[in-house]
This record gives sequence, structure tokens and C-alpha cells, in this order.
Amino acid sequence: MDLTQLNTKQLYINGEWRESKGGSLHPVINPATEETLCEVIQGTLDDVDDAVAAAKAAFKEWRHSRAAKRQALMHAIADGMEARKQDLIDAVSQALGCPPHITEWLHIDGPIYAMRYYADRAAVMEETEQAGHSVVLKEPVGVCGFITPWNYPLHQFVGKVAPALAAGCTMIQKPSEMTPLQDYVMAEIIDAAGLPAGVFNLVPGAGPIVGAALSSHVDIDMVSFTGSTRAGIEVAKSAAPTVKRVTQELGGKSPLIITPDADLETAVRWGCEDVFINSGQTCTALARMLVPAERYEEAVEIARKVAEDIALGTGADNFMGPLSSARQRDIVRSYIDKGVAEGARLVTGGSEAPEGLTKGFYVKPTVFADVTNDMAIAREEIFGPVTCMIPYKDMDEAIAIANDTEYGLSSGVWAKDAEAAMPVVRRIEAGLCFVNGGEFNYDAPFGGMKRSGNGREFGAAGLDEFIELKSVQLPA
Repeated sequence: MDLTQLNTKQLYINGEWRESKGGSLHPVINPATEETLCEVIQGTLDDVDDAVAAAKAAFKEWRHSRAAKRQALMHAIADGMEARKQDLIDAVSQALGCPPHITEWLHIDGPIYAMRYYADRAAVMEETEQAGHSVVLKEPVGVCGFITPWNYPLHQFVGKVAPALAAGCTMIQKPSEMTPLQDYVMAEIIDAAGLPAGVFNLVPGAGPIVGAALSSHVDIDMVSFTGSTRAGIEVAKSAAPTVKRVTQELGGKSPLIITPDADLETAVRWGCEDVFINSGQTCTALARMLVPAERYEEAVEIARKVAEDIALGTGADNFMGPLSSARQRDIVRSYIDKGVAEGARLVTGGSEAPEGLTKGFYVKPTVFADVTNDMAIAREEIFGPVTCMIPYKDMDEAIAIANDTEYGLSSGVWAKDAEAAMPVVRRIEAGLCFVNGGEFNYDAPFGGMKRSGNGREFGAAGLDEFIELKSVQLPA
């Protein structure tokens, strides 16, 4: 797709494309070529006010719409996503840098499924529950503000927008400045599907301006944020005076425990590829690999080979593209230098530019050994293709290391089989656990513990976040 054909210099508010009230333009850079793809308008406080007013007005009728109507509209949106699948692939791949053949299954297929999943769950809103002499009704929470990240932009768009539509909420969506293009494709799809004016509004812009306005706006009933823990804290502070509902999916520094009875070759390979996919820019990446001490050097050698076999680029034969921006590349390289300075053993990779790639924000797939859990590279979210390998002497120590983190988003266990893994899974403090290579499941809840956030997305629990319960006390 020629991304310059998207209407990126306007906002989508109240069912129409309109000019911003004073917003500037922000370039969207292709991280593989370092060239400007297009420019996107940055919304202002006045634009946010207009979008919120439109969503508030639309909520009066949309909240009472029949579930069957919402279901049909959402299936029409999913049909549009299918029809414009290549446009969505291009929008994500070119702005993020993920190879197109990986973008399709990693970034696009799941969100299309999730849109249909929530379409078919809209009927839940019309179900009632008898509780003694009371009836419990479900109602939509109201006007929602969504702030989505750059690393899985369509995934998080649908994870918020789809359940909100199913529940009968209206919304204002703010994408990341770095990867906003799929949101424009989605706005065109939503418009073509015939969603009532004001139900969905798109206002791109800077986090400190548009994001802060959404978080603090008196007429927004809920804000859902995905991003760093630092920014999530600011969102919560901004939301507190209006007592709005807040859900957050924040940072992670997740462990992968490989047990002594595991298939070591398969487990280490899978663990490394889990970190290197999407160039390490995955909040659930299992960046701390915990390995039995007696097999540690064997595991380190396997990891070295896996990392050195990773093909860099955006072609059909490449596994890992560039980092999303020059800034992110520099952050990751600084962490690699910090790991060396802290005394970790650099097995392969490093902070130097990869050979043969003169353009693009690339970082070598990097493996550190002899990492201790007090090092910055083991405690802080790097958000890059860096695996930290840590030995353990027994399972009690492995669990202690795994849980010795402020985060609790994701985790992994690779054991002899799923049954053998479950006792370990139950001891890990995280909202998500991947066992023996289990895949992400859009039917199941996704979210973290501790400083990784609160609330859940996807699955039935993802819809629950957008529901208010009304208890009706009937005569006994």
C-alpha cells in the first residue's frame, strides 16, 4: 500500500475527517530505511474536547443499541480487516520494521480473530443474573480513552476497541506517534462499516498532550493504557481526581525457567526466539533464561548458535528487523554496554552495528551469560533482542530468582511435559505463563501483577473491564 494515500493529516471525529485545531505534523519514519513514510497530525487539547463531546453524545443511543446490531457492525469491521489485510500488514511493517511475512501472523491475524470473538460476545450484555430477590444487569462503563503502544499497535488497538464496542461504550483512540498508520486504516474500515458517528474517534498526538488530556478529562469514564510503567503511573495520577476506571498493561522483565528434565535444545531455542521476535520489542518477552547449573554451559552454547543464525532484515528470509527508532536502538545498545560493564559475559552480539547493514536501526541479537539478578540488564526492561542467562542450583532458587522482580506480566516454564510444569507455574508471580512453547491465546485473559499493571485484556475478562453492574432490588 502507498501509505501516503492515508488521510493522516486529519483527525477522525464524530464520523468525519476534519482538520485539527492547531496541531502540528509529526513524521513517521521507516526504521529499516530511515526514510520518512508520511506525516501525521498531532491533536490538541481542543481536538480532544471535540472528540470527547462527540463520544459523549453518541453514548446516549449507542449504550441502548441491541447486541445483534453491535455484533453485525463488528463482523463488518472484521470483514473490512480481512479485505484490507495487506494494507494493515504494510502499515505495521513499514512503520515498526517487522518483516512483512512475520507481521502477518504476529500482528494482524490475531486482531482479526479477536474482533470476531468480541462481536460474538456482545450478547453477554443482555444477560441478567438472579441473586436472591435481586436482578443484576450489565451496562457499558461509558466514554473510554485509549492510549496504545508502538510495539504491537493493532493488537492493542483491537484489545481495547473490540470489547468496548461489544459492551456498548464509545471511545477516543490515541495511537503512538511512531506507529499510527494502522489506526488510520482501521478508521477507514470502521467508517465504511457504518458505525454510528461519534462511537469511534481517532486523535493521534503526543502522550503529554493528548494522552494526559484523555487521562484527566472529566467526561471520560475509563482510560485504558498500554506502555511503560513510568508512563502508566502518570496516567493513574491524572485519572485519580475524576475517579475514572483505569486499566494498565505495563512493563515486564519475565523469566523462563527451564527445568532439569526439559528438552534443553528445544527449550533454549524457543526461549531465544521468543526474545528476538519483533526485535525484542515485546512486553512479554522471556528475557531472563533460568537454566540448571549442571547444564548451564551447554545451554549457553545453544543460545549462541541460535543468536548467530538469526537473519537480520525485512525480507522473506529474515527473522528480525530493526528496532523501531534510532532512540530505541541507542537505548538497547547502552544496556548492552552496561551489561559488559556490570561483568556479565557477552557470549555473542554486542553494541556495534551489524555488518552489512549500513541503514536501519538494527541491533545484533545478543546473549549474556553469567548474569546475576542484581544487574541492571536483569532487572530493567531493555525492550530489545537481549537474552540474559542465569544458572540455578535447585527449583527453590529458580523460583526465588524468577519472582525477584518488581514486574509480574509474563513467565515461561519448559519442563518434561505440561503436567510436570504446572507445580512450577503455580509458584511464579505473573499474570501469564507460557508452558513448553504454548502460544498466545486470544480467548484467555492477558495482563499482569505487581508493577506490570492491573486489569485484563482479551478473553471474557477483557469484556468485563467495560461493564458496570447494576443491582436491582425487587420486592421479596
